[in-house]
Amino acid sequence: MSNQDNGLEKRFKSSIVFVSILIPIVVAILFSIKLKDFGINVEPLSFLPPIYAGINALTAILLVIGVIAIKNGNREKHQKLMTAAIGCSVAFLVMYVAYHLTADSAKYGDTNHDGIVSEVELAEAGIMRLIYFFILITHILLSIIIIPLVLFTYVRALAERFDRHKKLAKITFPIWLYVAITGVIVYIMISPYYAN
Repeated sequence: MSNQDNGLEKRFKSSIVFVSILIPIVVAILFSIKLKDFGINVEPLSFLPPIYAGINALTAILLVIGVIAIKNGNREKHQKLMTAAIGCSVAFLVMYVAYHLTADSAKYGDTNHDGIVSEVELAEAGIMRLIYFFILITHILLSIIIIPLVLFTYVRALAERFDRHKKLAKITFPIWLYVAITGVIVYIMISPYYAN
């Protein structure tokens, strides 16, 4: 290991910490802002949720193929796939924020149902609601945690600190994969409640 490689990791440390704190704060702030509140009349970008759910699915696929590539000794393919997965995650984030700047959030179970609902249907809805919120909350919390993990893992690879990269990647991969897959599950579960 050269001092230059070690310096690369150290040089990016402050930036990674800063970005890892900034992104969740900015997203939380932007989540509460609607462009219409500023007199900007934009049609809701209601076409985006299935696209960014698809991008989450693509991210999961890229991650799995990327891990298979490195296990088969193909470092170049692994690097390209992981870089593409990061690109997908950034694209997801931009679309997610854009959607929420233009549309009200869907609420799970929010319907204008005028029919008679049995006690069994209410119980099933309650169980599904608990499952949905468990998945959503773990998805959100882990999506915050994954930011520095992905960035540090990536920088360690760029610095050719493969021993440290591999050690951190063993933690990063399953969390990132969980976030990508649960992003798709959350979309599938909430999609019936999106405004038409």
